[in-house]
Amino acid sequence: MKKTFTPDHAALLVALAVLCALPFTVSGYVLYVVNLLMVFVVLALGMHVVIGEAGQFALSHTAFYGIGIYTAGIVNAAWHPPLVVSIVAGGLLSAVLGYVIGLLALRMRDIYLALATFAFGEAMQWVFSNWDGVTGGSNGMHLQPAEFFGLQITDDLHAYPFTIALAALMLWLTVALSRSQFGSALRAVRESDVAATAMGIDARAMKQSAFAISGAFAGVAGGMYALFVSYINPESLGFQTTILVLTMVVVGGIGSVRGAVAGAITFGVISELLREAPSVQQIIYGVILMGFMMFKPRGLFADRKRRVARAAAQDGLGGRAAKGNQA
Repeated sequence: MKKTFTPDHAALLVALAVLCALPFTVSGYVLYVVNLLMVFVVLALGMHVVIGEAGQFALSHTAFYGIGIYTAGIVNAAWHPPLVVSIVAGGLLSAVLGYVIGLLALRMRDIYLALATFAFGEAMQWVFSNWDGVTGGSNGMHLQPAEFFGLQITDDLHAYPFTIALAALMLWLTVALSRSQFGSALRAVRESDVAATAMGIDARAMKQSAFAISGAFAGVAGGMYALFVSYINPESLGFQTTILVLTMVVVGGIGSVRGAVAGAITFGVISELLREAPSVQQIIYGVILMGFMMFKPRGLFADRKRRVARAAAQDGLGGRAAKGNQA
């Protein structure tokens, strides 16, 4: 089949050109914001896997994000390995815990699963705030500069190429997963456990795998965040961050990779603009979520595949009709 140049390809090329030019044209603060947006992209992609692909409504994402941050910080401070090692360590630990939390999905669903995973997230924030000997407790933790084969990552400019590369890698992995047989199995489980099992799919394994992959994404996002910040406060790892990431995925479109990316960038910018007004920020997120749940529950981009598929089907029918008339 001949590949065509799509609007998505054009958007990627434009984004790549802009990202390559930014370090030469903007200040350090803008680079910080872009680094933060890349973290949000990976976070949103992780939530997309567990909610959009597998249909498991989990609210534990920020807990895995925090685990990734603290693990990367502790590993880096103790052994000073190359930054890839500390990031992978955070991703692996979050994946293991995600797999364990996935056991909840085998016994619970819908609001009960949401409440259970919310409780886990709150418990982890308590751990972050009270385990003084490891996390620094409520005083937070000062993070040591990461290293890459002797090069210390001491500012946003140094971290910039690594956050861009990691975000691009995680985006590629998400698209590959979505288009794979594994992704099709996840979506089958999302639609119906019983039907998926009848088709020979191990629904239990799919759910736990989705939690593990989602946790790994959040852990990697935490390691990315640790690259360009020097201090982490456990108060920033509360439920408000989960709501922010959930808003990104819901507004972008549940089940849409491009929706998760667009939502992450849009609401990442909004959150930074409203950083000095957290109470107003929560009200705005709540209003936006309520509005989309009421008037456009599938989000901005989730219906695009259906429209494309419908257009392709109509073209196919038209082509067959034309051939029939010619005959």
